[in-house]
Amino acid sequence: MKDRRQQLTRQETLVMNALWSLPEQGAFSAEIMELMPEPKPAPTTLLTFLKILKEKGFLVTEKVGKALRFTPTISREQYTRQYMDDVKDTFFGGSLASLVSFFAKEEQLSDAEIDEIMQILKKR
Repeated sequence: MKDRRQQLTRQETLVMNALWSLPEQGAFSAEIMELMPEPKPAPTTLLTFLKILKEKGFLVTEKVGKALRFTPTISREQYTRQYMDDVKDTFFGGSLASLVSFFAKEEQLSDAEIDEIMQILKKR
């Protein structure tokens, strides 16, 4: 069965990217704040996003002393796969060929990028 969490908003994605960038994939809010891009959210705003992410099932918390440690329940790779599957199903009728064709036509790919894509496909 597929993991069907809700999709992340842009701001939630920024928070998750900060968490995913950590080797141990878990951090306190102050550590997450340090990794947030400018302009950084207010501390209360970050805590609100963390609460929402926990409610959506993207994070779990662990009480360490008086603080909470936030840990992702899904990896960046798992979320990307889920997200792209949703895009493929929603906009391309589930066809990977249609999705790839769309980007091949819409993007200005360099010869080097085309060669790289061909090499990836050949290795498959």
